[in-house]
Amino acid sequence: MKKIKINKNNGILFFITGLSGAGKTSTSLKIRKYIIKSFGPTVIIHSEKIRKIYDFKGFNKNERVSLGSQHVNLLNLILKQKINVIYDAIALSNKLRSLKRKKIKNYVEIYIKSDVKKIIKFNKKKKIYSKLKNNIVGMDIRAEFPKNPHITIKNDFKKNIKKKANNLESTFLKFRLYNSN
Repeated sequence: MKKIKINKNNGILFFITGLSGAGKTSTSLKIRKYIIKSFGPTVIIHSEKIRKIYDFKGFNKNERVSLGSQHVNLLNLILKQKINVIYDAIALSNKLRSLKRKKIKNYVEIYIKSDVKKIIKFNKKKKIYSKLKNNIVGMDIRAEFPKNPHITIKNDFKKNIKKKANNLESTFLKFRLYNSN
């Protein structure tokens, strides 16, 4: 059983990462009530919505890392106000995960593991992978998958991701979140 040391003077970042279409947003929405009930005030931040707010159009690897680094500063601003954040982003970069682990005091990494071919097949109506013609993480840009996430959810699309997210509540109980103060 892993222990995650929590500093009660900051919120907790529940970072959900995975390929586009893997189920990050669905998982975020599904676990929100449980996080609020268990850990207090919580907001959801979708990386793609921040991208749209700032009209950020860069999708190559360096531009993605640059934007992700800026997100860390925004996340810390919120966390320092004792507000938890459920943050979903592709962010399949070792550099970005390392930066989050280094700069964010209360960090819980949730990786949604999924095969890109199954995502494309499952999401035919959304056409996730046909909107962009290049700079797609997992296809054109090599995805650097997490090696040691706190939690891994395998999404093979045989079971609804929202049902899998329900199981996160019991998974969180396996982790011992404890105050460091």
